[in-house]
Amino acid sequence: MNPFRKAALALVAVAAVFLAACTTSPAMGNPNEVQTAGAGITGYKLGTGDEIKVTVFGEPDLSGAFVVDGQGTITMSLIGQVEVVNLSVTEASRLLESKLKDGWLREPKVTTDLVKGRPYYILGEVNKPGEYPFVSGLTVMNAVASAGDFTYRADKIRILIKSADSPNEREVELTPTTAVRPGDTIRVRERFF
Repeated sequence: MNPFRKAALALVAVAAVFLAACTTSPAMGNPNEVQTAGAGITGYKLGTGDEIKVTVFGEPDLSGAFVVDGQGTITMSLIGQVEVVNLSVTEASRLLESKLKDGWLREPKVTTDLVKGRPYYILGEVNKPGEYPFVSGLTVMNAVASAGDFTYRADKIRILIKSADSPNEREVELTPTTAVRPGDTIRVRERFF
């Protein structure tokens, strides 16, 4: 075989592997990785707009993805509307189990995972402030990168974060692991010289 053809085929193979690796990262929204990482958001309470995956073991017709509506409920077959707002995913699983056990199934086993959280907002000294989709495992540094990086005036040491379930902003020291939760509002202030 021609040596140039061999080199071209090797280059195509490397490009295919690179492309496959890029399209399965959590940032690209691989549902399995987002779902697994979302289950570990400590203390997170479900709210309007969150998408959850409910799995009822042995009952595929009852399992599926559900979006928490404006009233804070999801609607499932057999049990109808269930209020899940302000519950953790574990609490939602227990509530659904008890509703299904109440005259429908003998010993239901239910798991609930966060698939997609509410969007987060980034304001202040970034190049593209606005609303962005939440991805599990998101850090403030990733959020700033999504917003086109800091402006030259930005305070890169301390930021303000307001959680969706709190009326107050809190000042946070910016580290590479500073986490963002669904519904957070991040405000990057102007630095003082």
